[in-house]
Amino acid sequence: MNAPTVGAGRLDRSRYDLEFAEDFTGTEVDPSRWVTHYLPQWTTPQRSAARYDLLPGVLRLRIDADQPAWRPDDGELRVSNLQTGSFSGGVGSDRGTHRHRSDLRVATAVPTRRLYTPRSGLVEARLRATPDPTCMLAVWLVGLEEAAPDQSGEVCIAELYGSAVGPGGSTVRLGVKAHHDPRLGTDMADVVLDLDATDWHSYAAAWDAGGTRFYVDDELVRVVPQSLAYPLVLMVDLFEFPAEADRDPAAYPKAAEVGPIRGYRPTADR
Repeated sequence: MNAPTVGAGRLDRSRYDLEFAEDFTGTEVDPSRWVTHYLPQWTTPQRSAARYDLLPGVLRLRIDADQPAWRPDDGELRVSNLQTGSFSGGVGSDRGTHRHRSDLRVATAVPTRRLYTPRSGLVEARLRATPDPTCMLAVWLVGLEEAAPDQSGEVCIAELYGSAVGPGGSTVRLGVKAHHDPRLGTDMADVVLDLDATDWHSYAAAWDAGGTRFYVDDELVRVVPQSLAYPLVLMVDLFEFPAEADRDPAAYPKAAEVGPIRGYRPTADR
């Protein structure tokens, strides 16, 4: 990560203390930091398991030709995801992290894990998106929902669709999503930037009682006057939305890369 930079409209890390640091330097993903499944409570372990490689300082998320759909009721969607927490009720329950559809029911009960679940602060990640038009690389914070199902809002730090990135400029989708939180209103935007998101860039969000601020390469790009004040789970993921059910094995694996990730708490929270 770059050293802290302070200036008008720029990210100021001096107001924060580092509490989460991931550089992907080991030979395995650290289980004390990450659950290597995508919302495992809503499906089965084979379908939720991430496909990935660890390169020096880089997490390479993959979608493979033989990778099963995450949840058949959601169509052909495939996901490789790491997340910093999990929660669910028993099998058949409607309680669980990121119940993004009202008809979701627990298929696999999972333990409650609070590996990194900030209530406020700053999270940043370096990402290198894929230009594949069927894929999206994303980094989010979503409500754990352990205490209550309405603690379900989302800070969308970046969604990078392969169809909207490239050397001629890139669109970053970001903002706040309400889901089932009645205190929030969904406020998302497509921010067009003069950069190639298939190269390495930094994406960040800082949130507190005053609102949520979004940064790309340390530059402030958007402010949303809403915030979340309950435990959030950090998620980094590669999605594939296949155009057809029949997939050409020669087109796989599809991949995108994640570099260093940092999480900070406000200095006043020490």
